[in-house]
Amino acid sequence: MDEEIIPILRVADAARAVDWYARLGFRQQWEHRFESGFPVFTEVARGPVRLYLSEHEGDARPDTLVYLRVRDLDAVAAEFGVRPEQAPWGRELELSDPDGNRIRVGTAGD
Repeated sequence: MDEEIIPILRVADAARAVDWYARLGFRQQWEHRFESGFPVFTEVARGPVRLYLSEHEGDARPDTLVYLRVRDLDAVAAEFGVRPEQAPWGRELELSDPDGNRIRVGTAGD
C-alpha cells in the first residue's frame, strides 16, 4: 500500500456534497453511518485523488482549502462557468462547495 494523505471536509448534507463533487469528476466510493439517522461519512474519488466528506461535527471545520491539480482546467472552468486566472505557477480557479469549503483547481505550467 502506498502512503497518502486524504483530506476530510465537513459537510452538512453528504448526498448534496457528493452530487457537487461529481461535477468535478469525483465518484462516491462508499458511505458509512453507525445507524439510521446518524451522520454520514463517505469517500469520493477522482482517479487516485480521494476526499473524505463528513457530516460529523468534530471531524473538520468549514471553510477548508484544498488544492486539486487537473489535466484539463478548461473543462472544469466550463462546468462551473468560471474563468481561470494566470498565476506565476500556472493557471487556476477557485470554487466553493455547498458547505463553503474552497477547492482551488489548477494546472501546472500553463
